[in-house]
Amino acid sequence: MTWETVIGLEVHAELSTKSKIFCGCTTAFGGEPNTHVCPVCSGMPGVLPRLNRAVVEYAVRLGLALGCEITRYCKFDRKNYFYPDLPKAYQVSQLYSPICRDGRLDIEAGGQAKTVGIREIHMEEDAGKLIHDAQGTFMDFNRCGVPLLEIVSQPDFRSVGEVTAYLEKLREILLYLGVCDCKMQEGSLRADVNLSVRRPDGEFGVRTEMKNLNSFKAVGRAIEFERLRQIKVLESGGRITQETRRWDDEAGESFGMRSKENAQDYRYFPEPDLLPLRIGEDWLEQIRETIPELAHQKRERYVRDFGLSGFEATVLTGHKSLSDLFEAVSERCGYPLEAARLITGEIMRLMNVTNTLPEDLALDAGKLSALVSLMMEGKINRNAYKETAEAVFMSGADPEAYISEKGLLMVNDSDAVSEAAGAVIAANPDAAADYRAGKTKAFGFLMGQVMRKLGGTANPDAVKKILKNMLDN
Repeated sequence: MTWETVIGLEVHAELSTKSKIFCGCTTAFGGEPNTHVCPVCSGMPGVLPRLNRAVVEYAVRLGLALGCEITRYCKFDRKNYFYPDLPKAYQVSQLYSPICRDGRLDIEAGGQAKTVGIREIHMEEDAGKLIHDAQGTFMDFNRCGVPLLEIVSQPDFRSVGEVTAYLEKLREILLYLGVCDCKMQEGSLRADVNLSVRRPDGEFGVRTEMKNLNSFKAVGRAIEFERLRQIKVLESGGRITQETRRWDDEAGESFGMRSKENAQDYRYFPEPDLLPLRIGEDWLEQIRETIPELAHQKRERYVRDFGLSGFEATVLTGHKSLSDLFEAVSERCGYPLEAARLITGEIMRLMNVTNTLPEDLALDAGKLSALVSLMMEGKINRNAYKETAEAVFMSGADPEAYISEKGLLMVNDSDAVSEAAGAVIAANPDAAADYRAGKTKAFGFLMGQVMRKLGGTANPDAVKKILKNMLDN
């Protein structure tokens, strides 16, 4: 008999606010250990938290984008646990009254459309980081108090493909809303996977949780391993234990860490140092007005207004930095179709060659705009276009200066082209005779010789026209 996999996700998104959720410490990534810390986020006695307004606004912005019901009167709770990465021995979170509930995210996986339910989104503070080396284990509390949104899905996933499609679209929304930089390599976007297996249409099985997976590839591998592990246990007559498991991506295995906690284990109670939060209609409307055009809306507009292909529109909206670059270049040069082809073609090729991530892309839109204009105005040919694009990408070269220095301006002088064509015909009488006898391949050879004589900078259309006229007459 077959087994069905049931998966739910808890995605933790670190917010891109300048300061932490309950104090004024910076949220900047990195820094010397324990330098982004104050008495509030390090849990010193007698201090009081103060809620960062931007955290609330970011949470509501995401909730509205995901079609959630916004909790107008919400509260914070203390989640008590004793781990070394949390100096207070409790985490301020939201159990009983999360700020967003009952949302949805439409995805497409394997050619099939599906709606994934969002159970809730709640605000909480991040914990610190354990650093292990040969001398022992050390604590870095810089990350303590960095604001988090935890986006909790319903157990609606049935495959790795669906999970990946959901994570990609969620990341896309977070980036376009500007609430999270989604740099998984820096831990600003992490996923916990809750997984169980069951017979088709049977009761839900006992689930396990794999925590803090920080790449889409790791999520997929962890799901596949845990799915097969649970099936093997059940088919051999064993039982699944509800537990938290650690995924080791190098080993490709998950390992049991501790029995799965529940709300009673955490001894939640209302946070006594923070007043309940009331979100009025005026504030809600102000936040609603800050929601920008999202990726799927941009895709539709690019195809409709600019005549881009679906593929080009998808590539350009795959990351906000790419769509921002495209819009800046196309607005300046007035050639959106060619701007799209430059970015989805040569720029993406160079990004792959140099292993440049979209979020790390730093290109001058003005320089790319100037390059597109030079191409569209017939001042350079395609080869020069690609060469100059690479110089702009690699070294930030100024297109006009580079083209002038390298002698790449296209020759449009008809006298110069006629002189070169006449010389080539005179030097290759057999090829000229073959062309006149109907052998069309000979024309390609002759045209190549003219282009070569002009240093590859001639206008191909002008060369073709003048050479054909000379041969035919």
